[in-house]
Amino acid sequence: MASFAQKVVHRTLVNGFKHSNKVLGSTVNSNLPYHQPKRHLNIHEYCSLNLLKNAGVPVPVGAVASTADEAYEIAKNLSTPDSVVKAQVLAGGRGHGTFESGLKGGVRIAFSPEEAKDFASKMIGNKLVTKQTGAEGRICNKVLIVERMYLRKEFYFAITMERGDDSFGPVLIGSSQGGMDIETVAAKTPDAIIKEWVDINTGLTEETALNFAAKMGFSDAQTRKEAAEYFIKMYNLFLEKDATLMEINPMSEDSTGHVICMDAKFNFDDNAQHRQKDVFDLKDWSQLDARDVQAANADLNYIGLEGNIGCLVNGAGLAMATMDIIQLNGGHPANFLDVGGGATTQQVTEAFKLITSDHHVNSILVNIFGGIMRCDVIAQGIIQAAHELDLNIPIVVRLQGTKVEDAKALIAQSSLKILTCDSLSEAAKMVVKLSSIVDMAKDANINVKFELPI
Repeated sequence: MASFAQKVVHRTLVNGFKHSNKVLGSTVNSNLPYHQPKRHLNIHEYCSLNLLKNAGVPVPVGAVASTADEAYEIAKNLSTPDSVVKAQVLAGGRGHGTFESGLKGGVRIAFSPEEAKDFASKMIGNKLVTKQTGAEGRICNKVLIVERMYLRKEFYFAITMERGDDSFGPVLIGSSQGGMDIETVAAKTPDAIIKEWVDINTGLTEETALNFAAKMGFSDAQTRKEAAEYFIKMYNLFLEKDATLMEINPMSEDSTGHVICMDAKFNFDDNAQHRQKDVFDLKDWSQLDARDVQAANADLNYIGLEGNIGCLVNGAGLAMATMDIIQLNGGHPANFLDVGGGATTQQVTEAFKLITSDHHVNSILVNIFGGIMRCDVIAQGIIQAAHELDLNIPIVVRLQGTKVEDAKALIAQSSLKILTCDSLSEAAKMVVKLSSIVDMAKDANINVKFELPI
């Protein structure tokens, strides 16, 4: 799920699209919902805190536990009698969530090592259900045990990337009202949220950092200086690690008058995986949707959406345009799926398995422009998938480019009833109509099957 900081920046993008009434060069109805697919590595809180600590930014003392006994030992060795037990689950709203075990809350204060052990036993190995996970919840395999601290003030701080027309680059986002639901703060008191764009060529200067700390509400010279120092260290870490988001909530002033980062959420650009191996080794596959894992194993660029028309396309730009034209014709794409320019027959088959694993999908549009990617390879994959998966939903195929005639011949000789179109516009209209037929049949409790073998 997108963080508050990312949503703030995303509004700039969406508003820009609405004002121009265009998406990726295609005129669209600005009232239609627009979803921009994003894939960013999201790591656990304890991993984010470790990165901060290594960068010289103070964080609570503690350690991560995989068992209740480990949690007990960690809590017993802390300098404070009380500890905080935090479920390591990649979802927002942990504090208000509920575990399968019946435990309420994924963040609990323990007043003894024994209580920390009890909380850990009810968290580890159980799914936590929050407002972001949906009813299926998300498994908790580890808990973070940290010392309990007493805080004077709590602030919100984040760094993310602005990708708008007017401003492009890192942006700082802050508020004096941290430690709570920042989206509620933004809705009720938008003036409490401040932003500062940073020139990526100049970097975050001490003067800018000090002014931002003052605007956030760090009232005395000592805390302003500390906060500014940590802003600069986090900004440098943000660039060094190819991050797309660093969110600290809360960034606090403790009872001794020092600034400390109590919680952290970090995301990283997937395109930087080749040079951020240490960061990407922190990925927790157990927290991902099964389809994301399947896509990664098949080396496919896949993002699940909320529609019912499956898309298989080569090239990210063409994939975005395909989703746009489906929506322009009144349909709703179920996914972003780019097979790339070097896909094999087996990858195309895996792509079909991935698309059809979403039970909402009731039709599929294949849109291939064969440059590097050969159309006949796509055709072979479609035919193989249709046989292996016993598909009974309509498939509309639009192929152009390299080996297109060979691809059409393969489809024609396959004895499969696959609908082909030369025009993307016609293909989109056709798949939207077929999807509507399936939907109407379901609404009327009529079982409609599209039998592919003639």
